[in-house]
Amino acid sequence: MKKTILGSSHQFEDKLIDLQNNMMNFALTLTSNREEAKDLLQETTLRALDNKEKYYENVNFKGWVFTIMHNIFVNNYRRVVRSQTIIDQTENLYHLNMPQNSGFDTPEGAYTISEITKVINSFADEYKVPFSMHVSGYKYEEIAQQLKLPIGTVKSRIFFARKRLQEMLADYKFQDRE
Repeated sequence: MKKTILGSSHQFEDKLIDLQNNMMNFALTLTSNREEAKDLLQETTLRALDNKEKYYENVNFKGWVFTIMHNIFVNNYRRVVRSQTIIDQTENLYHLNMPQNSGFDTPEGAYTISEITKVINSFADEYKVPFSMHVSGYKYEEIAQQLKLPIGTVKSRIFFARKRLQEMLADYKFQDRE
């Protein structure tokens, strides 16, 4: 078994402190906002400290910490997208389950959404439900758990639903908006 760096807690913390400038630069590239980057840096530092027993000496420390930061950023982004998504509770799934500020408020946009929704509603429930959940921002694992299906089944159903949607709308021309 690999030896953890836990034996020298100060060495771990020193490495983490030395990496703070690099972490801030990486956080800025991810967020493009100084305040959000500071929050991301702080959250990453705390997460690294909380999980230092999971770090092994012969693993790239910078890569390990940057992976933590990237994962936190992605999870936060998904959480924001999910919170801005309207989940359609109507019986026929009339709405597309998209972010509220989608820009589809015009009559032409509503027509486009209704056409897409019509195609999605033509799918069998075994494809429509996982696809709609995926569009809503749920992760494959979450969909699999909620529908009590293997993750491979969920992925293939979403793939086939997406492929069928593309095929059925291949000849559909979206109106030019000027």
